Amino acid sequence: MTDSTRFHSEHWTRRRFLGTGGCAALTAYGMLHPGLRTALAASPLGAPNALDATAPGGIDLFIERQSIAIGGRRPEAITINGGVPGPLIRMQEGREALIRVHNRLDESTSIHWHGILLPFTMDGVPGVSFEGIGPGTTFTYRYQVRQNGTYWYHSHSGLQEQLGHYGQLIIDPADDDPVSYDIEHSIVLSDWTDMDPHVVMDKLKTMEGYFNYQRPTLANLETQAEASGESIADVIKKRLSWQRMRMDPTDIADVTGATYKFLMNGKTSEENWTAIAKPGQRVRLRIANASALTYYDFRVEGLPMTVVQADGQNIEPVETDELRIAVAETYDVIVTLPDDRPRTIFAEAMDRSGFARGTIAPQSGLQAAIPERRRRPMLTMADMGMMHAVMGNESAETGSTNHGDHKATAGMEDAGSEHTKRAGSAGPLPTSGLPERIKHGPDTHGPGAIVMGKTRYRQLSDPGSGLGDDGRRVLTYSQLRCLETPPDRRAPTRQFDLHLTGNMHKYIWGFDGKKWSESEMIRFQYGERLRINMINDTMMNHPIHLHGMWMDLYAGDNYAKNPRKHTVNVQPAELLTVDITADAPGQWAFHCHVLYHMKMGMFRTVAVVRSLDEEATHAGS
Repeated sequence: MTDSTRFHSEHWTRRRFLGTGGCAALTAYGMLHPGLRTALAASPLGAPNALDATAPGGIDLFIERQSIAIGGRRPEAITINGGVPGPLIRMQEGREALIRVHNRLDESTSIHWHGILLPFTMDGVPGVSFEGIGPGTTFTYRYQVRQNGTYWYHSHSGLQEQLGHYGQLIIDPADDDPVSYDIEHSIVLSDWTDMDPHVVMDKLKTMEGYFNYQRPTLANLETQAEASGESIADVIKKRLSWQRMRMDPTDIADVTGATYKFLMNGKTSEENWTAIAKPGQRVRLRIANASALTYYDFRVEGLPMTVVQADGQNIEPVETDELRIAVAETYDVIVTLPDDRPRTIFAEAMDRSGFARGTIAPQSGLQAAIPERRRRPMLTMADMGMMHAVMGNESAETGSTNHGDHKATAGMEDAGSEHTKRAGSAGPLPTSGLPERIKHGPDTHGPGAIVMGKTRYRQLSDPGSGLGDDGRRVLTYSQLRCLETPPDRRAPTRQFDLHLTGNMHKYIWGFDGKKWSESEMIRFQYGERLRINMINDTMMNHPIHLHGMWMDLYAGDNYAKNPRKHTVNVQPAELLTVDITADAPGQWAFHCHVLYHMKMGMFRTVAVVRSLDEEATHAGS
């Protein structure tokens, strides 16, 4: 990946000179022999791998299958311009992006520009916004760049994302950058398996917990007791409770280090990707989680990080030691090397089954000690929505039931319901003091949803399972505050509940107990402000992504400062609220960004329409 020294007093940086002066060279680059393109893409200087899509003439991307080096093997991957990740793409806010995508695969492909505001026909989602890019054809993306920050791009076709079809996207601001730094490095985190991802999918569907090698057994009974500070009898009692519910407290990730290699900029931990920085320099790390499934707990060992951006949006700086980055999120952090000693950049998988790592050092070839992996976390009854467990009664509310419908507050309704609160019908909704917890009622969501607990609650200050108990400061959503209040912070006038549902035994995922093929479109009225209450009825984390529009995350009582995100992580048993301005006409994808959850049904189509009185369209038609 690319590192670029940045001097704010100079308008022409070396990066911008390369980007605007190299259009003809970039076109020729795409015509080179694949082996030479791969070598250039891997250049430590990164110059051939940094493309300026807003330069005159635009850029060319070539998508094809190639054998590349990953972790000492040479598997076949889907590459973009010869590399995994694909090339770093830069843009300039206020200019027009021009990108020609050449499909050299024997199957259709696509590129979705994750988090980018653009016409829906340029969004790159086959079956929703366009037909896809057929084999041997070229599709031209052209759109005005209306924002700045750190983003990424990836395929929205089949399971291509798991095969390497992704890269980072950086948009430089039209005005002065409020973030001061001397040098920057982009970091793309991802996961790789030598197993065909369709085989991975089949194994998940046919055998629950196929990749979970960390299940409780007799052999680790004593270890669990020691780690939890409980007696053997108490541990056995808890295990029996989970067994009665047919659930596994170690089921943190569907796919684990049993098959995954965890990558940082396409390199395994043994290959040690290195970021060069001198002591005293303010180093901006632009981090994107391009994984198909893996959540990472990210830190620079021994150094504080100042978080300055979340999902491409500037935030009030927050100093922390560690952050959990969900699938599809991006964070920008500032770190400073106090001396010339190398430091390990450590990205530990949430289930502790492996890690990605790199090094930040004043020169290449250096490395620091790799931290020991922490104990794998275990879910608690609170993660299942057993609120009595939070109060100290682990045995309460452990009865097994199907998903129950409920109302979070008066006026909240199911997504797509004709009874949703219409825009302007009763004035603005409250913007502070929203309920902290909700309970279930009678079952309505059928066999596509199995859930045990009765309570869902806000977890904005909860760092997540396995974090916060080792003395490190951990970033939480409650700490995110936008640097400047975005336009249109009207209070919403309509709201609905959206239940995140799943059946782990059958590996079915969906919203409101329905897969995409069974559901109707969710309709937003153009120009309205509306609220979605996301209610996670599963024991898994779900990174929910809305295309084409921002989600303003409810993070406290200061509505003007609520952060703006394109992807929000919804923890097990969590109630999470977002407000949206429906300012983008067309059809948009709305889905969980865990690739296998999305493909198994946790996907909806959002239609931004002139009137909510228009007849709903079946999403799967």
